[in-house]
Amino acid sequence: MSKELLLEIGTEEIPAGFMPQALKAIEELIRRELTTLRIGFENVKTLGTPRRLVLYIKYVSEKQEDTYIEVKGPAKKVAFNEKEEPTQAAIGFARAQGVHIEDLQEVNTPKGLYMAVRKRETGSDTKDILSLIMPKLITSIPFPKSMRWMVLSVRFARPIHWILCLFGGEVVPFEVGNIQSGDFSYGHRFMEPSAFKVSDYDSYIRSLKKSFVITDPIERKERIRDVTNQAAKEVSGKVLEDEELLEKVNYLVEYPTAVVGSFDKKFLSLPREVLISSMREHQMYFSVVDQSGELLPHFITVNNTAVTEPEVVVKGNERVLRARLADAEFFFEEDQKTPLYNRVSLLKNVIFQSELGTLYEKVMRVQKITEYVTSERERQNIESGKRAALLCKADLTTGMVGEFPKLQGVMGREYALLSEEDPEVATAIYEHYLPRFAGDGLPCTHTGAFLSIADKLDTIVGCFGVGLIPTGTSDPHALRRQALGIINIILDREYSISLDGLIEQSIEYLSDKILKDKQILKDEVLKFFRLRLQHLLISQGYSYDVLDAVLSLHFHNIVDSFERIKALHELKSQPDFTPLAVAFKRASNILSQSPPGKKVDVSLFQDPAEDTLFEKYNQIRESTVRIVSEKNYKGALRELVQLREPVDNFFDNVMVMAEDEKTRTNRLTILSQVSDLFLMIADFTKIVTE
Repeated sequence: MSKELLLEIGTEEIPAGFMPQALKAIEELIRRELTTLRIGFENVKTLGTPRRLVLYIKYVSEKQEDTYIEVKGPAKKVAFNEKEEPTQAAIGFARAQGVHIEDLQEVNTPKGLYMAVRKRETGSDTKDILSLIMPKLITSIPFPKSMRWMVLSVRFARPIHWILCLFGGEVVPFEVGNIQSGDFSYGHRFMEPSAFKVSDYDSYIRSLKKSFVITDPIERKERIRDVTNQAAKEVSGKVLEDEELLEKVNYLVEYPTAVVGSFDKKFLSLPREVLISSMREHQMYFSVVDQSGELLPHFITVNNTAVTEPEVVVKGNERVLRARLADAEFFFEEDQKTPLYNRVSLLKNVIFQSELGTLYEKVMRVQKITEYVTSERERQNIESGKRAALLCKADLTTGMVGEFPKLQGVMGREYALLSEEDPEVATAIYEHYLPRFAGDGLPCTHTGAFLSIADKLDTIVGCFGVGLIPTGTSDPHALRRQALGIINIILDREYSISLDGLIEQSIEYLSDKILKDKQILKDEVLKFFRLRLQHLLISQGYSYDVLDAVLSLHFHNIVDSFERIKALHELKSQPDFTPLAVAFKRASNILSQSPPGKKVDVSLFQDPAEDTLFEKYNQIRESTVRIVSEKNYKGALRELVQLREPVDNFFDNVMVMAEDEKTRTNRLTILSQVSDLFLMIADFTKIVTE
């Protein structure tokens, strides 16, 4: 039999940014706990609003599953004498375990035969177990920041005011801090703050909706879309799509409503991103656009209550936004009084990282790396790349970026254009921050792409050089994201760049800042990039063994490595592949036992299988080498497949490790030459064939 479990943690308003991760963590925690405790469950669901974290499991077993435990006793030679009669040790052990002598069982251990008892442990009632694990689960929910209140030792994102916990409609009794679990909840703080009793999940959801609370984040998000779209229609516009803002607003409200306001048309002369940032960053307003996507002088604000006097709410929000836009207008005008180039020297007063120096020093390094990578690929872009690198951080000294940090790069582009810089340079200044997050766009220009690679690489190498290496979930300098950014840019643009050479150049430019051995540092950074590439490609469906087979030998050129991986991934699904990989492994295992010679002597052949394999090897060797040099790895693998049958016959009919040394060495040499062809593409010994 199973029952439903419902948990609600009622709190003061939790910051919106904390909620998604907290809800995910609750699900992971309860799944782990119930699985560990042998309690069956199905259909786990988490819900939440700013004032409540909710866990609902439709089916949870009433009892813990029974289990068997094995208790080890004395060694058999101690428990029984030579006549197989039980000694006092066996009798005492059986008595202590509450069993008869004949119930003792022999078990094999590394130390020999021992006597043991296998006992059935009856599962406990789930309700009793929940009383024990729920306090631990609640206090284990991770938050970026937590707090204590009153004189309690409990820490949580915000003070807990009530806990609802029901199992099969009955209260699960426990206490967290000074809060005792119960069977009641509360409605909307302002619109329906009274308590109500809960009997099950369905009644809970119904009562909350009557009390102006939409608990389901998905349902609440759809309501926000509906009310904001309706508000936008009032001014003949539509809401500018902004998933990040929508996610944040979703966890600021329990019962969303929306009103539309306006601002002075003169502010439309400000850059589009400035207007959007002014509305969204501080005020959480949605922007409104016309059917062609142009900004309209309107905004939409989402409220947490039904608005009885919308004109009052609108006027208040308009007044606040007017002040914000006036500030933005002031910063925009003041910033233009200093040309972007003149701001570069101001970076000497801005610390990038205490051990890595100022932003000015970083810009000088980035300029050199940009020149290096550009000279490798697009020499005609060198001057524009150097200029963009010089100016790329200058907007960090502007008032606008100081007020709206997310506009870094955006304002650099705008101010560069206003300073009559080359449009390519201006675009690169913006693009060098891309991608800023997972799923973000990539640079569209070569100059922007090269500058982005250079800037990110300098940060990664510099941080590794002074010991700021990501550990676990800690990555304060976002080095993983930046490494993935470099990889995605290289793959997207298909840049045939030596990552090894790039890292060496970056280390050289940082040589006065780092004390770590250069070779050790390079190896650490290369390993870091290799892991990032593996994680990226695994998420795209490539198997770990294929990745390991390629990347263990060929990694420095990411585009080339990816082509090898795609070819091997495709071949792995073919029927010829597994026997081929097995044959290669057999060859590699034998080669590891004895060194081959330098040249095959056909006069030493004793079996037709030797002639056949060596002949087929000579037939495909030159074509395989040529095809590999052309980077046609699928074609090269098709050539290698022809060796499958000759290799199999060779192993079936030839004793490789012959007693005669010359014969043995000759056969090993054949296998070595065949093996070298395979290693031109990947290390097939790492392929899983079982």
